[in-house]
Amino acid sequence: MSERIGFLGLGIMGSRMAANIARAGAPLAVWTHTDGKAATWASEHGASACSTPAEVAQRSDVVISMVVDGPQVSSVLLGEDGVINAARPGLVCVDMSTIGPVDTRRIGAALAERDVRMLDAPVTGSSPRAEAGTLTIMAGGAAADFARAKPLFEAIGEVIVHVGELGQGEMLKLINNSLGAANASALAEALVLARATGVDLDAFVRVTSAGSGASAQLTLKSTPMREHDFTTLFKTEHMLKDVRLCLEEAQAAGVPFPSAAHARDLLTATLGRGHGADDYAAIIEAAEGLAGRRL
Repeated sequence: MSERIGFLGLGIMGSRMAANIARAGAPLAVWTHTDGKAATWASEHGASACSTPAEVAQRSDVVISMVVDGPQVSSVLLGEDGVINAARPGLVCVDMSTIGPVDTRRIGAALAERDVRMLDAPVTGSSPRAEAGTLTIMAGGAAADFARAKPLFEAIGEVIVHVGELGQGEMLKLINNSLGAANASALAEALVLARATGVDLDAFVRVTSAGSGASAQLTLKSTPMREHDFTTLFKTEHMLKDVRLCLEEAQAAGVPFPSAAHARDLLTATLGRGHGADDYAAIIEAAEGLAGRRL
């Protein structure tokens, strides 16, 4: 990569994604909202730490944002100390957060007024894949901007797809995550039923893995659910946020998505049980609560 890269957000995912960019040899400037964290990270990875997103923009040709939600994306790109206030014409903002398509298009329009380009490029794959550089990336925006960003994407992802105009990356990500949440909720309920009816859970996993009940959620989450190990790979509160956003878009489109609505309710109950910061495998506790029994 010949261009200078900026990275905003060094959380569970962002820190690992940025590390792969640093390993690829790109000049890298970083910022995150936690005081002192960017300086520590930069010293460990050969990057430059900045005090504001605007300072990152001054040092960059392409700026990636990987933060929690729409208000945070708006703040780091359009806020008082945001990228827009220091960006040169032609800079490309690549938002890899998961936010609503409406917010993406609004932010993109504001950036375009300053001749700043934007791609929405959310990712799928939890922190181990972020660390391995094997994420799936779905990008929305102009084809020329996608081509410019593709070498950057190749440093952090394995499956990289240009899915359409600005906002379509976010829409596809919301649908994907909601489908995953629906699968996870069904898995949790099936595990509870299997236990209640005396089915051996090892046999359950072995048979369903080879049959029509197979899924990525079965592979990834059946063991954590059975062991009640909620070590965070993807927070419950973040999954709930994505499902809620998807259902808002579904309602606006006049399309029902009842399996996602059920997953939203189980995730809400999981959050109510104090597992917001835990991995969404904790949805098993909501399923157990409804059944009045534990695995």
